[in-house]
Amino acid sequence: MIRTTLATISALFALALPVEAADDVVAVPTLRASVTVTADVVRVGDLVDNAGSAALIPVYRSPDLGTTGALPVAQVLSVLRAKQVIGVMTGDIKEVSVTRPARTLANKDLENAVASALERRFGLGDAANISVTFDRGIADMQLDASNTGALQPVATRYDARSGRFDIAFEIGNDSNPAPTKLRFTGTAIETVEVAVLTRDIDRAELLKSSDITVERKPKAEVTGEPASRDRTIGMQLRRPMRAGNPIRVADIVKPDFVQRDQSVTVIYQVPGIYLTTRGKAMESGAEGDTVSVLNLQTKRTLTGVVTGRGQVTVQGASQSAPMAPAVEQTSSLQRDETPAAALARSLVEAPRSPAQIAQAQIPQVRASQAPAKSE
Repeated sequence: MIRTTLATISALFALALPVEAADDVVAVPTLRASVTVTADVVRVGDLVDNAGSAALIPVYRSPDLGTTGALPVAQVLSVLRAKQVIGVMTGDIKEVSVTRPARTLANKDLENAVASALERRFGLGDAANISVTFDRGIADMQLDASNTGALQPVATRYDARSGRFDIAFEIGNDSNPAPTKLRFTGTAIETVEVAVLTRDIDRAELLKSSDITVERKPKAEVTGEPASRDRTIGMQLRRPMRAGNPIRVADIVKPDFVQRDQSVTVIYQVPGIYLTTRGKAMESGAEGDTVSVLNLQTKRTLTGVVTGRGQVTVQGASQSAPMAPAVEQTSSLQRDETPAAALARSLVEAPRSPAQIAQAQIPQVRASQAPAKSE
């Protein structure tokens, strides 16, 4: 009976409490399992919900920027008790994870920012061709996550002779009206992409794909127009060069497919006719060059185009002797033989006398006389 009366009195007393007092009873301090902090220290209010006036008390140093740390619950409660914070509910939490977010500026991002600040200034070219080296090896840089602004150069100094730079940047900060300041020093040089030899090459060798690699070289080391890989393969060098040397356009030439005094194949080609004979080159030439060649059978000098190794093609009337004019069927040409065929034949058949030479060059027309009519 007494126990029932006490329960009833307690219930009535609880109903009679002010609203504020009831709220204080319900708002029990509760430990958080996961915490995110932006400041340098972790405070009680970061770890505990409903911490009340103790919320601003610092208890831990924050993890490094961009990292997460773990705290055992027993250790957290011990630290809180030392700060006169007691009665914290933990539930089934075993440890508390504390994360400090950060903005990461990768080394490549910093190099690009410096190159962009120098682009087309101080005699430099595009940012993509500027190679940046910092004085101190700078790895990825971590900034507080509140630094959300872009890297803005506010002071830029550069010495074109030494390549030295000194650049100051500012970054807008969401939590602070004053921007974050950064300063970098180092060396910046303009580079070019150029074909480079992978081995020593003699002048007579043709450049193969395996002989060429592509590298970026300081522009000052490549005088003249740098040669691309595609433009270099299949060409010859004007002089022997050693491995690692950059190749300029002025260093390469088309290979000589025909050498002076070399025995070559002479191809005579007109529509419907394809003849070959032997000849001697009177001059050297690369593919596509026009050279003079001596027909060894007729002793005539012809003009043709180098179309392959040891091969010269004579097209149509490119030879020194003019093309024979068209004639009537009663000419000295064989019946059914065209003027082009006759001229082609004259190129490969050696004439035996001056009269035959003249006849081969200028076909003679023989007049035909009709027989007298008999009465």
